[in-house]
Amino acid sequence: MTVKREQREDFARDGAVVVRDAVEHAWIERLACGIEENFRQPSEYTTRYSAEDAPGGFYDDYCNWQRIADYRAFIEDSPAAEIAGRLMGASSVRIYHEHVLIKEPGTREITPWHHDLPYYGVEGGQLCSLWVPLDPVPRSACPEFVAGSHRWGKRFVPRMFIDHHAYAEVPHGYEPVPDIDAERDRHRLLSWDLQPGDCIAFHMLTLHGAPGTAALTTRRRGFSVRWLGDDAVFATRPWATSPPFPEVQLAPGEPMDHPSFPVVWALEADTTTGCQFKGNVP
Repeated sequence: MTVKREQREDFARDGAVVVRDAVEHAWIERLACGIEENFRQPSEYTTRYSAEDAPGGFYDDYCNWQRIADYRAFIEDSPAAEIAGRLMGASSVRIYHEHVLIKEPGTREITPWHHDLPYYGVEGGQLCSLWVPLDPVPRSACPEFVAGSHRWGKRFVPRMFIDHHAYAEVPHGYEPVPDIDAERDRHRLLSWDLQPGDCIAFHMLTLHGAPGTAALTTRRRGFSVRWLGDDAVFATRPWATSPPFPEVQLAPGEPMDHPSFPVVWALEADTTTGCQFKGNVP
């Protein structure tokens, strides 16, 4: 997988970039099969964000890649980890978790403005999510990103997707999420028309939200994978992290060296030439 210099620069500057034709159709088909299996047997973490009698439907699930073979194959063998690593400039990439978010056609519920890192038990600079659509997504239904917001040096209190309330009162070091919709003209907002095979890469500190799908006649299935680069370390929050990872017992500031977060792609040195080459790590 070739990541262009301009894409690396866009990712560093804007905190979000689209990578066209990044995922072959065979991988899209496998992810679609995995999603059907996932929601036939959802995990304890699945949540429905729209009422049962509401039009459409907005729901999600995460942390299933180790039990769903199609997810695991995509994470370990597709170009996804390499794309993230090249964009971050990392020498190795760990899987943090996968997250599937689905909006059925006709869904009115929006995804509130937020950035991901304060939800997570991790800190660092090399932190990247890939959002892979399994369906055509017009710009009107595409997630939106506030360009450059990952460089603001701010941490915003996480918000509940189900009612958009903040997780907690604002603690020291955090701020309420700004009302981006009320100040849209003050920001450069990024979104795209997408086809299956494209993906959006974004930093975990980039503010983003997503509209509903009230005007669509097709589903909007998004498969996200969260990736960690070289400098990622464990962190605690003033609230329960999401995902919780109860099995992870690391101290704040320790590298994310844990079986739950295996390295799946790395640059390795060729001792005969001194060159670097890419490789997937079992």
